[in-house]
Amino acid sequence: MRIKIRGGTVDHGQRSLCETCRWSTIIRGVKLGDEIVECSELSYRNRRVPFPVTSCSRYGDRRLPSLREMEELAWVLRSDPHRNQVGFVRSSRLTDEERYVIEED
Repeated sequence: MRIKIRGGTVDHGQRSLCETCRWSTIIRGVKLGDEIVECSELSYRNRRVPFPVTSCSRYGDRRLPSLREMEELAWVLRSDPHRNQVGFVRSSRLTDEERYVIEED
């Protein structure tokens, strides 16, 4: 039985969170140690991350779609009282004003 203790000793075989984070830029060279990791969520002057990261409060998984990407793919339910119709419309076909406004009854 394997027990995982949070906040305990780090598994050194584990890959850095930066490899799957949407805010990181990773540059690798020919040699094994040639690697530069920069984080765009850090302050302007201190963007370099000199060590493998195991925990980060600003981590954003690039393998999952962002809120903006999900909004672009979404279908919006619209009703047209003049034609007496209800149906779905792609959000990309709507203007910004139509896309984000929820009307109250």
